[in-house]
Amino acid sequence: MTKLMEWLLVFVLAFSTWISLLTGMVPFTVSHRLKEVIWPMPVYAIIVFGCYSLVVVGFRVATFNDCIEASESLKQEIQQAKVDLTKKGFKFD
Repeated sequence: MTKLMEWLLVFVLAFSTWISLLTGMVPFTVSHRLKEVIWPMPVYAIIVFGCYSLVVVGFRVATFNDCIEASESLKQEIQQAKVDLTKKGFKFD
């Protein structure tokens, strides 16, 4: 099962549960007070997902490893490219 299918399955299950609780399709009664809490649940879920995403991105940026060897290799390749382009007539500022 792909990640897309997993997420779609979770979404469909959550959405169908949410709709069934709001429309009274469940075999038990849902109080008016509980319906007031259930009604904005998708908005709460989107807000929580957004906060989680920001935390994950922030954490991964904060713990990103520096690649010294790759940096030096890239600088060396840039110098080689400049030399090659200079031989072909390109002028740098």
